[in-house]
Amino acid sequence: MLPFTAQSGFYRRRQQLLTAFMAVMIIVVFALVMVTTSPVPWSLWWQSPRQAYVLTQGDNPFPQHLTLPAAQPLSAMAQLGKQLFFDPSLSGSGQLSCASCHSPAHAYGPATDDAVVKGGIAMQQRGFRAVPSLAYLYRQPLFSIGPDLEGDDDQVMTLQQQAEQATTSDRAVKSADSTALSASNLVPMGGLFWDGRVDTLQQQASGPLFNPVEMAAQSPATVARALQQASYADRFRALFGAHIFDNPQQTVAEAMFALARYQTEDPSFHAFTSQYDAWLQGNARMTPAQIRGYLAFNDPKQGNCAACHLDKPGKDGLPPLLTDFQYEALGVPRNAAIPANANPAFHDLGLCGPFRADLQQQTQYCGMFLTPSLRNSATRRVFFHNGVFHTLEQVLNWYVNRDLHPSQFYATGADGKAIIYDDLPRQYVNNVDVSDAPLDRHPGDHPALNDEQIKDVVAFLGTLSDGYTAAQ
Repeated sequence: MLPFTAQSGFYRRRQQLLTAFMAVMIIVVFALVMVTTSPVPWSLWWQSPRQAYVLTQGDNPFPQHLTLPAAQPLSAMAQLGKQLFFDPSLSGSGQLSCASCHSPAHAYGPATDDAVVKGGIAMQQRGFRAVPSLAYLYRQPLFSIGPDLEGDDDQVMTLQQQAEQATTSDRAVKSADSTALSASNLVPMGGLFWDGRVDTLQQQASGPLFNPVEMAAQSPATVARALQQASYADRFRALFGAHIFDNPQQTVAEAMFALARYQTEDPSFHAFTSQYDAWLQGNARMTPAQIRGYLAFNDPKQGNCAACHLDKPGKDGLPPLLTDFQYEALGVPRNAAIPANANPAFHDLGLCGPFRADLQQQTQYCGMFLTPSLRNSATRRVFFHNGVFHTLEQVLNWYVNRDLHPSQFYATGADGKAIIYDDLPRQYVNNVDVSDAPLDRHPGDHPALNDEQIKDVVAFLGTLSDGYTAAQ
């Protein structure tokens, strides 16, 4: 029998070992609970436990400083542009201003869920495309085809030459975790409107002004006359000279320039005040659903959204615009709410017509439309160029199930089968993207996202809306 002191030491050591074992078990159980209930997948915990833990708390594991536009008072030119932006007297009906379709309260997008808005002289005509947002266009590149060829300024190719070069180049699959691989693809990019047919905000402003189904101004002379009678006519003279109204063409050109200055200078057009911007800088937390959505958004095997909607700041610290500025043929369903679509012979082919003419012979681009920024997308009520969907849930459901369950979205043919990509003539359906996830699925495959994951991605997209404050 052990002496009493030896027994005491034995029991003490046994108690210490038991206590240590219990502590380890508590830690293990706590870790298991944390991992199993975490919005972060097992794989990330295994690869980078610190990053996984920080994400589990809703924080950004790699916060950084963003280079944001400097806040400064509007120039006199921009102040004039602001008055023009809200002036309906410039339109043919006298009822439609720029702000009527590009509502400041709706991130400079449409205020309604109409696929196309009413316009024209009598305000009874409808257009052909959904109204895009005017926000975050200040860094939109000029339209081109292919990557920027630095140092090749002495051999500038025409668009036709660029298009011909692109047809013979190999295409890399777009993946959220390797966007650099697809950056060398020779693809259309940049420009304004859904088809990139103009390059400057000045040109963009004049398009709707004279479009007969939009603002429907009759001529430069009628616009100049309205400007001359406006309450701000004296400001026009002060900026452009006493004789500015003598030449209607010049008058309109200066007005469009003022509108462009307003959109460039006013910070509300590129506020960068979203929860996501704060999170990128380490000044906000996301909810578990938002974190799950963020990870799915960036996972090439799930949403793969970041392949086209780039969500990482650049090396220069500029905040992401949530677009790669490129064009895609997605094959969205035909929208019967657009009056022009009542004619089965009418097709909006994007880059190759009917509203731009210089690429009509480049049929490999038929059906391609600009990839918009996802900033403030949660405030929109119409999506894609034809406004066929009205919620982000509908959009994501379509991305996930487009080729798995096409009958959910497309018209049915005489054979009872869905007419996939039914808004495109049959000779152009091969232009539709079927290689980049989640658009690479086939009937019988598992969807890239389930219903709960779709909700999570929508929750993340909600973090992209401007107006976030830390008190929220």
